[in-house]
Amino acid sequence: MKLTVLGATGGIGRQIVSQALDAGHQVTAVVRDPARLVLSHPALEVLTADVTDPQALRPAVAGRDAVLSALGPRSRKAAGIASLGTRSAVQALEETGGRRIVVVSAVPVGPMPEGESLLYRSVLNPLLCAVLREAYADLAAMEAELSRSAADWTVVRPPKLTNRPRTGHYRTALGANVPHGRSISRADVAHLMLATLDDPATVRQAVGVAY
Repeated sequence: MKLTVLGATGGIGRQIVSQALDAGHQVTAVVRDPARLVLSHPALEVLTADVTDPQALRPAVAGRDAVLSALGPRSRKAAGIASLGTRSAVQALEETGGRRIVVVSAVPVGPMPEGESLLYRSVLNPLLCAVLREAYADLAAMEAELSRSAADWTVVRPPKLTNRPRTGHYRTALGANVPHGRSISRADVAHLMLATLDDPATVRQAVGVAY
């Protein structure tokens, strides 16, 4: 496939690019600073663009089979990039005839799974949501943006991210979060995001993922 990756220099983004290339796909990596993407491959095109500008994204998404977005704030001051970038990507897709987009969100944006402990429900999760409220508000706005669109979207919601290697073995939940799921590697999040491209059941759905 011909794929476009937004947020290609982040932890998940780099994994998406690398795994997509290993799988034989052609990849367009959209970045702000090309120097941060230390990767070279005959099937890789690096495009410098402002992801919040739909016109700047049009050349990156035109003629591609799907867009995969790993956009997310690197700091509290950067909150808003996920929703703004996704809105621009959806508009660029609509203008160029594309439809498929897969994005990464986070567990707290989704529903609380059944069977979670009282400690997690009453203390740990509310504390996490309070500390990272700007980031989660951004991701919630991103999901709302997708829901209002005509795109064939998939939202992947991981819990705590680690830098462990890819395993390809994890639990998923369609339209829900994974019960007692506390962590997953960035490499396995990327693996799932690529896997959803061949799974029609994930279209216009959120997918929880965790070990």
